[in-house]
Amino acid sequence: MKLLEGKTAIVTGGTRGIGRGIVRLFAEEGANVVFTARNPAFEEVEQEAAAFGVRAKGFTSDASDFAQAEALVEATIAEFGGVDILVNNAGITRDTLLMRMTEEQWDEVLRVNLKSVFNMTKAVQRTMLKQKQGTIVNISSVVGVSGNAGQANYAASKAGIIGFSKSVAKELGARNIRTNVVAPGFIETEMTEKLPEEIRKGWADQIPLKRAGTPLDVARAVLFLASDLSSYVNGQVLNVCGGMNM
Repeated sequence: MKLLEGKTAIVTGGTRGIGRGIVRLFAEEGANVVFTARNPAFEEVEQEAAAFGVRAKGFTSDASDFAQAEALVEATIAEFGGVDILVNNAGITRDTLLMRMTEEQWDEVLRVNLKSVFNMTKAVQRTMLKQKQGTIVNISSVVGVSGNAGQANYAASKAGIIGFSKSVAKELGARNIRTNVVAPGFIETEMTEKLPEEIRKGWADQIPLKRAGTPLDVARAVLFLASDLSSYVNGQVLNVCGGMNM
């Protein structure tokens, strides 16, 4: 029996990096997967997921827009009959020191990273309450736990996700709806590949496991929290960072 057999999951930001890894692993474990991107480059991911014998559908949708989030969930329910799992993964960075940070850089990161989590959680809440079951996994960051120079906007958004998730876990737990957080550390993605090799090596050297993580490392943690393996885990933050943040 596959861990997510017969479940329907929504994954925001599902066409690359961590999001794509989650979509693939969920499909491999039997879930029908709806995933989003802000551009229509999702045909390859659909085919990759569908190869596991599940239904996979990509949507061009901006989770930071309240109306688009509502429309996405409505379309998912109409086509798949419900939503069992929500993974809020969509996120951006606009890194710079506070003295140089513009209001636009602050607002954009908080809107995409944090408001999208509110929008999507609000949108799935109704159907999960009717079903009396559901699982929400929000992707934060070790930066949201420990902070980081040059990332005040990003750290604030990711710390906000943790506070939001703990509050929702307390509000919805009595209706068998669990909410947890995964906080990745230094993960090799398209985003980190743009960094100079010496910077990437310097970061990896500071990690007790002496390597960067992979999208699959994060996806496996998300799978655990999304599945019944974690049926008594609620309101928790799971760091996936190789010991970077202890």
